[in-house]
Amino acid sequence: MRTIFIILFLFNSRLVISQGQSSMVNIKGGVFLPLYSLDSQKTEVKPFLMDVYPVTNADYKKFILQNSSWRKSKIKPIYADTNYLHQWNSDTSFAVNLALSPVVNISWFAAKKYCECQGKRLPTVAEWELAGRASETKPDATKDLKFNQWILNWVSKTSPKVLPNVGSTFKNYYGVWDLHGLVWEWTFDFNSALTTGESRGNSGLDNTFFCGGGSFASKDINNYASFMRFASRSSVKAKYGVPNLGFRCVKSKL
Repeated sequence: MRTIFIILFLFNSRLVISQGQSSMVNIKGGVFLPLYSLDSQKTEVKPFLMDVYPVTNADYKKFILQNSSWRKSKIKPIYADTNYLHQWNSDTSFAVNLALSPVVNISWFAAKKYCECQGKRLPTVAEWELAGRASETKPDATKDLKFNQWILNWVSKTSPKVLPNVGSTFKNYYGVWDLHGLVWEWTFDFNSALTTGESRGNSGLDNTFFCGGGSFASKDINNYASFMRFASRSSVKAKYGVPNLGFRCVKSKL
């Protein structure tokens, strides 16, 4: 029975990868209004490309094999805390059922470096939010009560110890999977949506960056999920490894 399970798992892995796990889709540009901001602070976002899936453990292993300084045993403490890749068994191995799960316990610094090595980058808050407000059928579902309730239900639950594979939630209007319902995701910047005492006092250092995924339409008091995410990510620093925080990459359109 175990042999059959492994064969089926490997078949599924090859299937997902063959469907373009590292492929990107076009995200339409638009306007993003940061949390608690005035209309004068609207940000115009140009069209960009976004990864279809979050980065998986299998993806990150390829990066590790080519960039040994980012292994668990070698990474510098200023770039990651002791939770870095906590779910991995060693520098280059993890349980077979984690291969297609999103890589988590990953620092902002490591996520940023991974994207750069792919010729990509982390999305800005504005870019992530524009993509994240799309439901399966609408490019902007911020007023869709059913969609908002679904997200609220997810953020209210405890994350499972073993995360599901990427591609297990839903594909949105643009063709992006798992922006909601699987993991939170790092973004490049924080100050366009976050203001904290620490960030104001030490804004010149990379280690003051925070994650910023998932707070679209938070000016609507009815969207409690947005405020929950806002409160949670405000306490996360760039070196932290968090069990339900992963990432994906984007690329500017030429």
